[in-house]
Amino acid sequence: MNQFANPQNILITGASSGIGAALALVYAKPGNKLHLGGRDASRLDTVAEYVRKSGADCDTKVVNVTDRESMHDWIHPISELDLVIANAGISVSTRKQGYAVEIADADVFATNVNGVVNTVAPAISHMHERGQGQIALMSSLASFRAFREAPAYCASKAAVRFYGTGLRRANTDEGIGISVICPGFVRSPMTDANTFKMPMIMDAEVAAALIQRKLARNRPMIAFPLRIYFAMRILALF
Repeated sequence: MNQFANPQNILITGASSGIGAALALVYAKPGNKLHLGGRDASRLDTVAEYVRKSGADCDTKVVNVTDRESMHDWIHPISELDLVIANAGISVSTRKQGYAVEIADADVFATNVNGVVNTVAPAISHMHERGQGQIALMSSLASFRAFREAPAYCASKAAVRFYGTGLRRANTDEGIGISVICPGFVRSPMTDANTFKMPMIMDAEVAAALIQRKLARNRPMIAFPLRIYFAMRILALF
């Protein structure tokens, strides 16, 4: 029996918008319990309302993933999580005088890297005790190339990708599935701020459905769109 096919107790960070919100709706069905975290209480409540209308049970937590103690206090008491999606992330950058200037680099690393660790750590301990569970880490296709427009974002997502790859190898014999998600451009408040052309951008709902299918198969790497993924891998060689 595939333990990853039908997770019922699911936790998602960054669930108030974008891919996180879309994933919440994908997993919202009768019999499921969703634990949704985010920083925007109003948007989080809106997502939770849709989740409950779909027949799922749901609770929300307004929390900043960079706060390790608060994340532990939220996640650790939930002892029977089937799936944890460490999705919360930010990118803060701007273009100036013909070159990229990224501001608040420390915030980018704190959210994108420390936030993932703060999500994984309190969840994986219970999974080890149970000998089952699944964790998905949100990286990016940008993790394969250091773009000058957003060096901190690219580096932080590369760290998440390597962390997730190592976690999968470390937990091969523990009954725990670890997947790294590397999306391209997905419509969200984050990409809405971009002023440049975003090739093959897709809706969050389409991305979420694809991620759900791949997680059900416990795929180690979920990278899309494939054409851009292959192009990024080739660029990385140079």
